[in-house]
Amino acid sequence: MFIAMNRFKVLKDAMQEFEQRWLTRESYLHELDGFIEFHMLRGPEREDHVLYSSHTVWASKAQFEAWTRSEQFRASHTRASTGSNKPLTLGHPEFEGFEVIQTIGLTAKAAE
Repeated sequence: MFIAMNRFKVLKDAMQEFEQRWLTRESYLHELDGFIEFHMLRGPEREDHVLYSSHTVWASKAQFEAWTRSEQFRASHTRASTGSNKPLTLGHPEFEGFEVIQTIGLTAKAAE
């Protein structure tokens, strides 16, 4: 498994617009082989920004990389940039990719 994350430092007065862009955009992720799930995370508030992270889980790093070269990737990122011209973040997002080396989850018996 592979986890891909982008960290965004969102200006405090742009939080609502930033969240709406994510909540209303088409992602096309479900069209790609290997896509498992997506999460948009809101994190801690700092003096001049709020930390957000997009978090996708893929079956493999190769399938994530195929997403980054796909038409669906280009389409979702082109549409994500539409809207006002005012900056929403402090700089560009910071990418972090992780190979999963261990997963611990609930088993069907433990969940009952």
